Amino acid sequence: MESNPFRWTSAACSHAGRVREVNEDACLEQPGQGLWAVADGMGGHSLGEFASRLAIRSLADLPTPHNLKHYVALAQERLQGANRRLREEAARRDVQVIGTTIAALLVSQRECACLWAGDSRIYLYRNGRLRQLTRDHSEVEAVRSRRARKADDTLHLPPSNVITRALGAEDTIAIDCETIEVLDGDVFLLCSDGLSNEVADAAIEHTLLPGNCRQASQELLELALEHGGRDNITAVVVRAEDLYSPDRTVIHPVL
Repeated sequence: MESNPFRWTSAACSHAGRVREVNEDACLEQPGQGLWAVADGMGGHSLGEFASRLAIRSLADLPTPHNLKHYVALAQERLQGANRRLREEAARRDVQVIGTTIAALLVSQRECACLWAGDSRIYLYRNGRLRQLTRDHSEVEAVRSRRARKADDTLHLPPSNVITRALGAEDTIAIDCETIEVLDGDVFLLCSDGLSNEVADAAIEHTLLPGNCRQASQELLELALEHGGRDNITAVVVRAEDLYSPDRTVIHPVL
């Protein structure tokens, strides 16, 4: 397999927020494997924490991929297994749902894939523009989609915390996947809704602009806390640097 054309750097921050006592978010940061993920658990206290960590652990030891298609297939298989385990655990504990959202970014060579279920998000900041790569599996997003199709502004929006898909919610789970080509300087943000509900897109854009992953992840967390911190908050910031870009500056020492 040819060497990776990109240098990947990343940083992650997670916080319980100002209201919740327990942080039910979990995240994964493995730049060497080209793998990052965020999970937002539900079910209350230890159950949500159990669910999010189980989802993250299911991805943590994925083998090095042969190509992106192979990597996605492996990740999908692991997440389907996590879904089954959560359903079994809920039945064992006699509770209705032990669930979690998942949003994962996988890279191989010059391509990346976004996998997701729920309302944790993946954004791409490219050439001065922020774009949401995932589409929330939520009642709010479903109503907005119907509104757009019908050109109707009168539809009432449901509560923002009602999601329509999650690992552990049903016996079978559809995990959405989108792939894109990676470009030099691309910056990705994976986050739970505790960040996206509190921080506006313009502020996210401004924070990602310098391309410093550690600084951006910390600043985004601080912004979410400043704006209320009503939920658990997780931010994973990832940057791609093309080692073979013709625009890279090369220094030749003077002999």
